[in-house]
Amino acid sequence: MAKNVRPRVKAPRSAEAGEVVVIKTLISHKMESGQRKDSDGNIIPRSIIHRFVCDFNGENVIDVKMEPAISTNPYFEFEATIPESGDFQFTWHDDDGSVYEETKTVKVG
Repeated sequence: MAKNVRPRVKAPRSAEAGEVVVIKTLISHKMESGQRKDSDGNIIPRSIIHRFVCDFNGENVIDVKMEPAISTNPYFEFEATIPESGDFQFTWHDDDGSVYEETKTVKVG
C-alpha cells in the first residue's frame, strides 16, 4: 500500500430530481511512472492509481483508465445527473492492489 494516500471528494449534499451537479475528486498519491531512476541508478518501481470509478446507486457514472503519464495527485471534475436520492461510490485502484473508497450521499428534496 502506498503511503499517505488520501481520497477527497466534493459533492453536493442535496439536489433537485434531474439536476446536473458538479463532482470534484482528488486523491493524494505520488504516482511513480516506473521510468525514473534513483540516485544509485536503480529503476524506481511503477506505482500509480491505474483506475478510477464512480457509481451512483450501483449505476456507473464514470470509469477512467490511467496510464503512467498521469500527474501526481490525480484530479477529476465531471457532471452527473441526480435522478433520485442515493449514494455516490468512488473507487480508486492502485497498482499494488490497494483500493481506496469514498462514499457521498445526495438527498433529493
